[in-house]
Amino acid sequence: MKAVILAGGRGTRLASRTNGLPKPLALVQGKPLLAYQFELLARHHVAQVTVLCGYGAQAIRSFCGNGAQWGLQIECIDESRPLGTAGAVLDALPSLPERFLVLYGDTMVNVDLARFWAAHKASHAVATLFLHPNDHPQDSDLVETGPDGAIHAFHPYPHPAGAILPNQVNAALYVIEASALRGLSSSGKPLDFGKHVFPELLAHGLRLQGYRSPEYIKDAGTPKRLDCVAADVASGLVEQSSLDVPRPAVLLDRDGTINEEVSYIHGPEQFRLIPGAAQGIRLLRQAGYRIAVVTNQPVVARGECTLAELQRIHNFMEMELSGEGAFVDSIYFCPHHPHSGYPGEVRELKFECACRKPRGGMVEQAARELNLDLAHSWFVGDRTGDIETARVCGLRSVLLCTGIGGADGKYPATPTAICDNLPAAARFIIDADSAGNPRPQEVLPG
Repeated sequence: MKAVILAGGRGTRLASRTNGLPKPLALVQGKPLLAYQFELLARHHVAQVTVLCGYGAQAIRSFCGNGAQWGLQIECIDESRPLGTAGAVLDALPSLPERFLVLYGDTMVNVDLARFWAAHKASHAVATLFLHPNDHPQDSDLVETGPDGAIHAFHPYPHPAGAILPNQVNAALYVIEASALRGLSSSGKPLDFGKHVFPELLAHGLRLQGYRSPEYIKDAGTPKRLDCVAADVASGLVEQSSLDVPRPAVLLDRDGTINEEVSYIHGPEQFRLIPGAAQGIRLLRQAGYRIAVVTNQPVVARGECTLAELQRIHNFMEMELSGEGAFVDSIYFCPHHPHSGYPGEVRELKFECACRKPRGGMVEQAARELNLDLAHSWFVGDRTGDIETARVCGLRSVLLCTGIGGADGKYPATPTAICDNLPAAARFIIDADSAGNPRPQEVLPG
């Protein structure tokens, strides 16, 4: 792997912290941001790094040297004039390799770069964009993807009032094929990847891929953000965030757990958060759990809701959660249904699948994609099928009294605990893990 770091910004907003140095040299816990990036690249066996310099180029050159202290080969290239992030890359393109990572020098990053790189290669896209959910998508640049992760549209901030958009923020970390950029020209004007280059590539019919991940990446370009990053480093949050580190998770059912129980929701207008649901998710996130929604949605197979409509429901759910400062890492759903005889049903989705709860297909997918430590994870839901899913997959479980409250009676499952609602479940889980409670003894194969 080879990487490009964009380090040309002046960092005016950080001037009170940098004493005239360029912002990639701003200190976090006594170490420059750029050093954290070099250490990350070295851990993931990146051999060569090109640093594109602008303001304070000599200071950056002096700090980088030849890269030997990090086990890297580092080359610094000065911008001829301010060209914006994408313009700087276009200007330096003759010196860059055919495929390269792009990092921004004013960000703290801890991402499994090998996994990210491999996902790009498998996608056959001209560029792969690292996307992540956050608790303020309303004022972020958002990216819309299809079921296969292909990018369909860019939605820059500000968004139209009432827009129902996915909580997928462009985090400014990319893998790019140089061949896709060779036909572009900066025309002497500053260019931005998100605002100019990527939309143009998409308009030309080229495939761009979204890579959604909960890993840590945060802009440290203001004093407030720099302090937040420093606190996250000190607390261990940054160190634990990479997908190369297995983490415990709390997997959540949707209907009756996060939102009010309505028979077969088929549109956003039917979706209502259960009071306290966002609070419960916030508590779990603050405690360091990865969080995913795992839900059966037979409305798709029954012909009562299309995949596009289901996506709008999930977009609406993410916007509603973020309005209360909460978000989930990923959403997994099963669109299948084994029984036929419904008007308008989608026949190709009417079969016995491996993903429909209580089978473990969605849990296994979440474990692969989010690198979950299932032995220390939980499943929370309002139906006995959720508790049975936990048993099948070797998870501990909490049955909620919201929604159905276990009254479906489909499975003779015994949960680890019964709680009134999601905040109560979150507190129970956090306390149980703090006390070192054992995992279930009975585990059946999926």
